[in-house]
Parts: sequence; structure tokens; C-alpha cells
Amino acid sequence: MTATLSRAEAEVAPAHELAGTWHLTRLALRRDRVVLPIWIVLLSIVPASTVNTFTQFYPTVADRLALQAGANTNPSYALLYGPPFDLTTAGGFIAWRMCGFLALLTGLMVVFTVTRHTRAEEDTGRAELLASAVVGRYAALTSALLVAGGASVLIGLVQAVSMIGAGLPAAGSVAFGASEALTGLGFTAVAAVAVQLAEYSRTANGIGTAVVGAAFLLRGAGDSTVDARWLSWLSPIGWVQQVRPFAGERWWVLLLPVAFTLVVGAAGYWLLPRRDVGVGILPPRPGPARAAASLRSPLALAWRLHRGPLLGWTIGTAVVGAVFGSIASGIGDLVGSSPQAQQIFERLGGSHALTQAFLAAMAGMFAMVASLYGVQAVLRMRGEETAIRLEPVLATSVGKLRWAGGHLVFAFFGTALLLLVGGLFMGLANGLRTGDVGGSVGDALAGMLVQLPAAWVIVALAVTIFGLVPGFSAAAWAVGALALLLSLFGPVVNLPQAVLDVSPFQHPPKIPGQELVATPLVWLLAIAIVALVAGLVGWRRRDVG
Repeated sequence: MTATLSRAEAEVAPAHELAGTWHLTRLALRRDRVVLPIWIVLLSIVPASTVNTFTQFYPTVADRLALQAGANTNPSYALLYGPPFDLTTAGGFIAWRMCGFLALLTGLMVVFTVTRHTRAEEDTGRAELLASAVVGRYAALTSALLVAGGASVLIGLVQAVSMIGAGLPAAGSVAFGASEALTGLGFTAVAAVAVQLAEYSRTANGIGTAVVGAAFLLRGAGDSTVDARWLSWLSPIGWVQQVRPFAGERWWVLLLPVAFTLVVGAAGYWLLPRRDVGVGILPPRPGPARAAASLRSPLALAWRLHRGPLLGWTIGTAVVGAVFGSIASGIGDLVGSSPQAQQIFERLGGSHALTQAFLAAMAGMFAMVASLYGVQAVLRMRGEETAIRLEPVLATSVGKLRWAGGHLVFAFFGTALLLLVGGLFMGLANGLRTGDVGGSVGDALAGMLVQLPAAWVIVALAVTIFGLVPGFSAAAWAVGALALLLSLFGPVVNLPQAVLDVSPFQHPPKIPGQELVATPLVWLLAIAIVALVAGLVGWRRRDVG
């Protein structure tokens, strides 16, 4: 009798292991009803919206051939964008400029999504509560993969349809959308493994984003080095470009992300039952029984929590700054000689000399990215709160504002540090190529510093959300992403100026290339101060948790 029951239980176990998947999927979609559609819409419409821009940048065959020649002779462009297979058509140009970056952003989106609905739920104890009911062991992971993977597929589908509607060849459009969708599925599988390895959601996000970033860097190293082209074939982002949309599509390459997704995803499911709820495969390193004297203040504790992410962001900023600085003096080869091209590029970030316009545009882009670090640092406060690590601290003589101040030091001054490091390395790289290191470094640092008040506005708005509506703290990411995408792609697709002005990054003077005007900087600082004060007042008055 016992053996019969055991066999029966084994037969129905798979169904019970997935019990509740549909309900958790609906719950995840409800929780992400604002953030996820923003990701999907913005990542989907950008490629098709730049078709007309290509004809404005490069209206003649001569301009397009010059673009192709310039991209072929400068390995720095391959490091950023990938191999320039065919830049004489709008589709080939869009695939070159956007395939890698869209795959990078899609990878980040799915990592954050999977972590939010799996490991973050375990951090708060909700996953264990659900597991004690009728929810199966694999339900949470499966629902998270369905949401993230479904978003990736939807992004690829809309990209393909919109590009066909914009007049691009159907084969290239389908190849573009399919490669982006499959790359998103691959990184979804990576996230499934990351949440099994890590014990905390921030660690899982760190592992997932590190894999995404390493894939981008591996692709860049392979594409920019003649003797190491094989490195690109080790990167899921490299596979996107090796499909060659609009440049003689190689459909067989799509089998690589399919196989990668199946193997890595299976590993995630294999690891799941080999750990307990709330515990990772990789155990955390236990600390000493007694804290060191250096941890006796909220600022010291904040330093311990923020030093790892800040170091990683700083190194990444230095590397990217050096890359952009190395191509600044040759940007004319990419922009072209037509007046329309230079007008569009100057609208993106500067005036007068094209190199100065490029440096000014890059300063604005660095400020947008640095503001995302500030958002991450602010949301670390919410993570400490929801993980119930904050209450024991506040039970001592530490006040709420003093505790928050330790984190905000790194949120605001860490953002400033990233801009300084990015400006320093960008100026050094450009100065070494042009022979004017001092002048180039000074221009780059000035361009970065005038963008700092705009970055601080985004960070301060994150504090406002944390203090006043903590349940919607994740919306701070949407605020930063919206400002970034408006400033980065808005001018390219000719959005109305009133829409562009929603982003704080549209208001600082574009230096180098323009005169310093203090009025917009004062207004931005005032907005940041008001938002910061509102958030801190809300934090002081509301209950913890």
C-alpha cells in the first residue's frame, strides 16, 4: 500500500510542483503594469523610429560610403557598436548602431524582472508564506520566466513588425526582432541561475548584470581585435550581431541563443530544489562575532554596503570614458558631411566644433547613467527596510534621518564621483590623440560637472518616492529610464521640445561648445533640494516597513 501511494505521489508531483503558476504570473503582471510596459514600448519602437533619421544623416551614396569606410578603419567603433557589415542601407545602419545596445538593455530588464519576482520575494518572506499553501516549488520561478521571457518575445515581435511598417526589408526585420527576442530569453535563463546561486536579491542582480555586462565587453573585445574575433562568438550579445540583419542574414546563428537558453534554463530548474527557501547555493561569508570599530556609525555601515557597487560603477565609467574619448576626434567620419547630419547631432548635445558637440553629448549621457547609480543607492535604503535589517539599527540611538544621511552621501556624492572619473578618462583619451591633454581634460570635466544638477534631480526624485510612497519605490527606475530615453533618443526621432524638456538633462548648457549659463543649473539644484526635503520629511513621518 505504501509503495502504491509513493508511485501515485510521484506521478502527480510534477503537476503539483507548478501549482499556482498562472496566479503568480497574473500577480507579477499586475505588479509590473507600469514599469514593464515602459520597457517594452521604448525598446520596441526605437529601431523603426530612426529609419528617417538615417536618410537625414546620410542622404547620398557618397555619405554612406564614407561612413562605411570610417567605421571599417577605426576599431573603436567596432568596440562600441560591433562589426559594420553594411552601413549603406538604413536597416544595416540601425542593426549596427542598436543591436548590441538594445540586447544589453533587454538583458538588464529581464534580470531585474526575474529577480524581483523570485529572490526579492524570498527576501521579504512572502515566497515562504506562499510555499506553505498550495503553490508549487517551481511556480514562482516559472511565472517569473514567463513574464520576463514573454516581454522579450513581445519586444522582438513589435520591433520586427514596426520595422517592416517603416519600409525596411521583411527578412532583415524578422532577423533583427528574432535575435533580440532570443537574446532576452538567454539572459532570462541566466537570471534563473543567478537567483538560485545568491542568497539576497541585490547579489542576484549583481550576478545577472555582471554576466550581461561581461557579454557586452566580450563582444566588444572580439569585434575590435583582429586576432581575437572568436571572442565575439562566446557572447550572447555577439550572436545578435552575427545574425547580420539586413546584411545577408545568417539564420543558423539563431540556434546558438536557443541552445543557450535551454541549457542554462535547465540548470536553473536543476538548482532550485537543491536549496531551501531564502537560502542560496552560494552561502554568504559569515562575518566576525563582533563588529570592528570602523562600523560604529551609520556612515561607516553605509560605506560597507555601497563600496562594492560604487567600485564596479567607477571602473565601468572609467573604461567607457576612455573608449568615448578615443573616438571623439574622429567622430566626423561617422556623422558625415551633410548639414542635416551635423544639425541633428548638435541638437543631441552641443554646437560649434563637432568634436566639442560629441564631448558635450557624451557628458550628458554619462550624467544619465550616473543618475541610475544614484537611484540604485537610494533604493538600497528600501532594501534594508523591507529585509527587516533596519529596525534593529533604529532600535539603538541612531535616528531615521541620520541613518538615511549615510546612504544619501553615497547616492549624491557617488554620482558626482562617477562623473569626475568619466570626464577624467574621456579627456585623457581624447587629449592623447589630439596632443592637448590639459585642454581636453578641462573641457571634459567641465562638461560633466554642469550635468551634475540634472543627475541629482533624478536621485532626489528617487528619495521622494522612497519617503512618500515606499510601496512604489521601484518606480524610481522608471523615472531615471524615462529621462535617459527621452534625452538619448528624443532628439534623434524629432520629438517636440516640450516633451524633451521633461527630462532634466535637456536644460544644462552643453559644454564644451556653449557658454556657461548658471540659471538652469540653479533651477535644477532648487528642484533637487525640494524633492530631497520632501522625501526626507515623508521618511521621518512614516512608519518603517
